Amino acid sequence: MSQFDDIAEAVIDGDEERVEELTQNLVDEGEEPSEIIKEGLVAGMDVVGDRFKAEEMFVPQVLIAAEAMAKGMDIVKPLLADDDTSSEGLVLMATVEDDLHDIGKNLASMLLEGSGFNVIDLGTDIPPEEFVEGVKEHEPDIVGMSSLLTTTMPNMESTIEALEEAGIRDEVKIMVGGAPVSQEFADEIGADAYAPDGSTASDLAKEIID
Repeated sequence: MSQFDDIAEAVIDGDEERVEELTQNLVDEGEEPSEIIKEGLVAGMDVVGDRFKAEEMFVPQVLIAAEAMAKGMDIVKPLLADDDTSSEGLVLMATVEDDLHDIGKNLASMLLEGSGFNVIDLGTDIPPEEFVEGVKEHEPDIVGMSSLLTTTMPNMESTIEALEEAGIRDEVKIMVGGAPVSQEFADEIGADAYAPDGSTASDLAKEIID
């Protein structure tokens, strides 16, 4: 097994200390930060995402693995050159207005980061105008919206309408998700993609960016 495989295994096991130690070792040996991310940290998180999708791993285990991956990212991220192409793209994530649920959003964010995306998380209960400000400020490739209540689902549509009114709807791809959300609803409100869970979100994000 290579040292990259060792890092991937440590991520899958959620072993934070080992991830830190192995990542630091590779940095000290002069390994490219982007390679450490891609071949070690992200490779491990890809396995976690696949196992989660297959119901072989569950939310608590995924969160532990994501925390372990984050420890490695903390070491290598500052070493990345500004022009380093290790990022798959930028995703702006938030739960829509009047909805305070964040577990699904957080899980999707972690799995997106694990797939190599940069994620900016605006938080929960985010009104349409804050989405608009966020898109103008950060210029993301994708906007991810989460809703866990049927009563807040219409706020997804209001957010898309606000982006249209601001003239920036076509600059981003919009992905929606959450327990009550469906493909049919996503089509109805004009979203570009619907993700039923976090690992589907990271797969879809790659597809719609490509």
